[in-house]
Amino acid sequence: MIIDGKAIAAQVKASLQGSDAKLAVIMVGDDPASSVYVRNKERACAEVGIRSCSRRLPATASTKEVIASIAELSAWADGILVQLPLPEHIDGKKVLGAIPPEKDVDCFHPYNIGKLLTGEAGLRPCTPAGILHLLGDVRGKHCVIIGRSNIVGKPLALMLLHANATVTVCHSKTKDLASYTRQADVLISAVGKPRFITADMVKPGAVVIDVGINRDENGKLCGDVAFEEVAAKASAITPAPGGVGPMTVAMLLKNTVEAASYQKR
Repeated sequence: MIIDGKAIAAQVKASLQGSDAKLAVIMVGDDPASSVYVRNKERACAEVGIRSCSRRLPATASTKEVIASIAELSAWADGILVQLPLPEHIDGKKVLGAIPPEKDVDCFHPYNIGKLLTGEAGLRPCTPAGILHLLGDVRGKHCVIIGRSNIVGKPLALMLLHANATVTVCHSKTKDLASYTRQADVLISAVGKPRFITADMVKPGAVVIDVGINRDENGKLCGDVAFEEVAAKASAITPAPGGVGPMTVAMLLKNTVEAASYQKR
């Protein structure tokens, strides 16, 4: 079974129609990939009625100037997102820490990460939340994550644990990676390497979630998973693109609507 992230994301977005929430997006510099992501977020907001405002700062902007923009937009927005990556000279920790936790729709603020760690209700990181929505019930499943980033791997491990899965996290220093991946009931790859996961690394009947979006040797978009050969062995698999990506955007919209509701209580 191919897990259609576009169709499931459309269902999530349909449930958000009619919201009067407001999202502010700050982008620093003119990174082409970031520009595409911001446009996609603007388009998705328009689809469900969320009002969005994008502020683009020059690549030369300082940490202080980015933080000033956050403070200014906080007066208007229910949710604030700073598009990553930021230029190297900007202190990313200070910038993300300046977003009010109740408006932190990417869930990168240390306060929200702390709530995630302890299992308290609140906003959740968009990509991991999208993955859990795709998976449904994972109780008792052995979930193997490849990648330990702050954006996907680490928060996803916590969220799977809260959902009563057994979790193994693998990374670049893991020895004999395939010995772990072949044990997985659910295999999630977030390493950013084209077609890294091959059929011999996958347990028959496993569910495979491909988080990666890469360019292959011909410049074509592809995931971390060698899709055709792994699909023949897995019970369910996400395509890339068209799997996790649409869910990330849908969960951003959901977080924005939830952030607006929290602030009205």
